[in-house]
Amino acid sequence: MSKPALPAAAQRKLDLLFRGVRYTDALGAAAAQAFPNFHPYRFAPGEPDPTGQGKAAIPYLMRFADGTTLRVKGAGASPWCVSGAPDEGYALQHRDAPRRALPVEFEPRPAWLGRSTSDGVPMAAAGVSLHADMAVVNVAPGCQYFLPDEAAGGSTRCTFCTYGAPDARMQSLGQDIHAVDLPPHTYRRLHETLAAVLAEGDVRHIYLVGGSLRDWHAEGRRFIELARQVQQVVRHAVPVTCGSGALPEQALDVLHGDGLVDSVCFNLEVWSEPLFAKVCPGKHRYVGYGRWIAALEAAVARFGRGRVYTAMVAGIELEPEHALTWQQAAALALQGAETLCARGIVPIYSLYWPLGGRERGTYLEDLLAYFERLNLGYRAIRARHDLTIWDGFMCHRCAYMQLECDLDRAAVERAGA
Repeated sequence: MSKPALPAAAQRKLDLLFRGVRYTDALGAAAAQAFPNFHPYRFAPGEPDPTGQGKAAIPYLMRFADGTTLRVKGAGASPWCVSGAPDEGYALQHRDAPRRALPVEFEPRPAWLGRSTSDGVPMAAAGVSLHADMAVVNVAPGCQYFLPDEAAGGSTRCTFCTYGAPDARMQSLGQDIHAVDLPPHTYRRLHETLAAVLAEGDVRHIYLVGGSLRDWHAEGRRFIELARQVQQVVRHAVPVTCGSGALPEQALDVLHGDGLVDSVCFNLEVWSEPLFAKVCPGKHRYVGYGRWIAALEAAVARFGRGRVYTAMVAGIELEPEHALTWQQAAALALQGAETLCARGIVPIYSLYWPLGGRERGTYLEDLLAYFERLNLGYRAIRARHDLTIWDGFMCHRCAYMQLECDLDRAAVERAGA
């Protein structure tokens, strides 16, 4: 019996997520008209560098003709490259099959990204970003878990995270990391920017995120206000998801009872309390593993099965300090998937891109095997529990580091064939 395999489109996406694409003039040209990547392409030693700068801008998201979308990762050793030009379109080619080019496009740079709010602030700095057809709202990115914590002996940030570090974004957004509330001008700018985003693009999902607060009641108050402000613009025309940390039941009562959001996603990040305590020390210290899962269950009681999610950092378990083989890590993750799905909670597995600077041996090969086994096993678990990814939360166009929506779509296509 042959072993289960990912559908061809998902397998290609997975290969590109791991191997990336090498730089070409076509990839550089595409960047001029594409939504900008947060990480530039960095040329490896000995790699031809036509820029002479050691780095170059590249697009953020690549999309195939069937809508499959993925984040663009630059890698000089990749067998994949992009050819073409802005006026003729682009194609993806593999070194071993140069004649089998696949047409691709890149998420375009929207016009609003170059505009300013009525008080002269660039809309690009107003706290809104795009993942294809998902608008992500983050007007308070600074996370309190990054702050020195004397009681804990240092920072309690999640070990994989750099995004929530206090930086210049907080200043432009008016965020005081010690305060719950945001200034009125932050919301005025958000209103103008979000209205421009909705007017220009085909936005089908809105996701609310932000840096964590140590007090989960305070975090609940912040997200209730954020959801109210967003609904002033959206007016329920687009589904909204609250992507906060775990919240107490009082906050859930308001978010659900007042119709402020349509789904929630409280990111547990990793399965098992020992790993949670190591990987997410702040979340464990100030909320706790058991209380986090209880909050997810409380959300299911309000929003229903399939409307409650938790993002998982798939592959963080393979970091050497956790001493797990990829087979053990996959088995543990699937155990968690079974437990969560049985309770109506839907985990979303985002591929972990490890930081460089460490001798890793077979790490990447192990990570690839782990992620493939996890996704195949998880698809079967969701099928048993009759759980699919609600398209108001996420779809194959915006799932740029995940495979769940791609596998769900392939299953529907097979059933209809």
